[in-house]
Amino acid sequence: MGNMFDQGRGVMQSDEDAARWYRKAAGQGYADAQYNLGLMFSQGRGVAQSVVEAMRWWQKAADQGNAGAQSNLGFMFEQGRGVAQSDVEAARWWQKAADQGHADAQCSLGIMFGHGRGVAQSDVKAARWYLKAADQGCAGAQYCLGNMFAQGRGVAQSDVEAVRWYRKAADQGIAQAQYILGTMFYHGRGVAQSDEEAARWYHKAADQGHVQAQHELG
Repeated sequence: MGNMFDQGRGVMQSDEDAARWYRKAAGQGYADAQYNLGLMFSQGRGVAQSVVEAMRWWQKAADQGNAGAQSNLGFMFEQGRGVAQSDVEAARWWQKAADQGHADAQCSLGIMFGHGRGVAQSDVKAARWYLKAADQGCAGAQYCLGNMFAQGRGVAQSDVEAVRWYRKAADQGIAQAQYILGTMFYHGRGVAQSDEEAARWYHKAADQGHVQAQHELG
């Protein structure tokens, strides 16, 4: 019922009714409802916005193994929202969600390994988690994996592979990936040199406000 009101399927869309039904199910221990109720509190939809309440319901869902809630807890700890900031706790929750195949958590965990935040720094582990998320279509992970191949960090350096992953991220609208892809075409790295292709990708990034792309396009 909560989902139906949330999405306006078969009933008039109502955040208030969605939250009311989510709360009934969440109070009976249903993890998905706890996760959704956390979202409602986080966004202030149908209830008064409350980071504390969002954290409380996500914690209940996460403790039952809900990957979405575990991932959100990671972001809350990483940003210090509703809890004391802790990279260690952020990485711990992202690890739990990543192990269940949650793409956003896998990407975030890759970033933590890449920068050595909350975990021991490891380019190999960073690249491994980026690849898992990238294979699921996560644009951020595809961009990060492109960087790893371009720099030869955690993987054998390969401009061809870098271009392949940058293109995937660029096709999903990541402005920085579009800019770098333009640069790869301009210099002929991993692709045949093409001023036309360089300009095309610079234009896409520039249209999103990317300053360096605007400069290169000029």
